[in-house]
Amino acid sequence: MNSPKVTSNGNENITHRSKNEKPSGDIVERRYSKQIAAKTLSEMYSPQKRLQEWICVILCGNLMLFNLLHLIFYFRIDTLHIMILSSLAGILTADFASGLVHWAADTWGSVSIPIVGRAFIRPFREHHIDPTGITRHDWVEANGDNCMLTVIPLAIMARNFLMLPEALILQDYWWSCYIFFLCLFVTLTNQIHKWSHTYFGLPAWVEWLQRNHVILPRQHHRIHHVSPHETYFCITTGWLDYPLEKIGFWRRLEGLITKLTGLVPRDDDLSWAKTIPADVK
Repeated sequence: MNSPKVTSNGNENITHRSKNEKPSGDIVERRYSKQIAAKTLSEMYSPQKRLQEWICVILCGNLMLFNLLHLIFYFRIDTLHIMILSSLAGILTADFASGLVHWAADTWGSVSIPIVGRAFIRPFREHHIDPTGITRHDWVEANGDNCMLTVIPLAIMARNFLMLPEALILQDYWWSCYIFFLCLFVTLTNQIHKWSHTYFGLPAWVEWLQRNHVILPRQHHRIHHVSPHETYFCITTGWLDYPLEKIGFWRRLEGLITKLTGLVPRDDDLSWAKTIPADVK
């Protein structure tokens, strides 16, 4: 029997069969269950959720542009090295934050939790059943929730640019760069994630960024999509995946939470991967 390989979409381990060998009844049943589960989860995307995403995208986009123009206005060449270091720190923080949120939503909770379950946990369950489904989401659906996360810090930054004296703005310029790049890469995380599942038609510059691991590469992210999806959670750049895995960061954190609460990691996620939970209609 051939050894398992990761599928082209990185979804799960499979064993290759000959062309003439038909799938067993059990495999057909599991595939059908996954299709039904994916459809059920997709249909939970409501008009109210869509409106929330549109509002967040518009607010985030305008605030991002406003703050960028002010950062350019207050730029001084003698602080270039500080700007670069604080910007890199912002990108690393965004990568860790993407891993933390991704790990939490993958590992704990259920789509049956009121409001939060269907609005925020549902996309993670759907994604493991249908990894390429994210490529069919438009900009608003793919990025609306991440835009929501950055609206408040971007609004505070905009207020500071409007109200603080120039001397204080220049003094805290490094912090403004850090917050801006943190918010920028948090905002782009799901778009970068979407690109990591897109195998055709990507712009050449995106493929260059992936190939040089400036953003999350496709083959790197495949590691996460090997069932049971318990590693490589960072999906902005993926730079922190290896060191966090090396120290067993996620496993230690899961062990601590299980010890304190008795909860089982990925219980809901695995139940959706097998069949449709009975408590969700």
